[in-house]
Amino acid sequence: MLAAQRRTAIVSMLDSAGAVSVSELASRFEVSDMTIRRDLEGLSAEGLIAKVHGGAVTPAAHAIGSRRTEEPGFLAKSDQMLPEKQAIAKAAAELVEPGMSIGLSAGTTTWTLAQHLLQIPELTVVTNSPRIADVFHGVTDARIRESRGSTAADSLAPAVDQTVILTGGVRTPSDALIGPIANQALRSLHLDLIFLGAHGFTIQAGFTTPNLEEAETNRTWLQTAPRAVVLADHSKFGTTALGTFAGLPQIHMLITDTGLPAAAAAELGESIDSVVRTEPRSHR
Repeated sequence: MLAAQRRTAIVSMLDSAGAVSVSELASRFEVSDMTIRRDLEGLSAEGLIAKVHGGAVTPAAHAIGSRRTEEPGFLAKSDQMLPEKQAIAKAAAELVEPGMSIGLSAGTTTWTLAQHLLQIPELTVVTNSPRIADVFHGVTDARIRESRGSTAADSLAPAVDQTVILTGGVRTPSDALIGPIANQALRSLHLDLIFLGAHGFTIQAGFTTPNLEEAETNRTWLQTAPRAVVLADHSKFGTTALGTFAGLPQIHMLITDTGLPAAAAAELGESIDSVVRTEPRSHR
């Protein structure tokens, strides 16, 4: 297929789907990611598409609201909703038993969960987050410690018999490792339980993320374990990011906080096996 024909087909796919990822296009046209990125650059320059992290959307979709396509950095999110994240992480940690093999996707809430798992023995942790891997090696970002008024000595030493596996991949602004390398690594694994973060969730769209390739990696996470738990505080309810990685029925448990109205929790519970609303502790 000639480049011009491929680019015309890409525009047609966008008109139909509204959004496409680089890896999806590369697979569809049997070319390299670099070739697709050049196609997207050309189409974007002509105003026919709008490039976003990991793919492209129609210009109209991008103009509707940049909030849905923006990918915040890790540090920008790490200090938001701290009491809620701590309560969610504590509840999630109660699901983890010694000797389990678990997955932690990238995100600030799953990163908080990692800090609650340090003393669980014989734990195998797979993650696509360098920051989560650092937690299990006793490393905490100095900027995060400073912002929270803590020191390196405040961190618990990890258990000596834990195993941590970090996938490879392309690193995103939110510090997730994504793309074909990460996906290939995940497809070969069989875990007991996975924990996923989300940028937003709604009744209609399910669980979403701004990065199309991260959405694809999260969909691959779902293939690794029989149980999937999403950790998301109430502020994310009602937000629809660009790419859906899971419909509500694909998730076995949502752990959120009491800021989510009981009526919304009940409606979510019609599709999700269990919706847990935790009570955050007040700042002191």
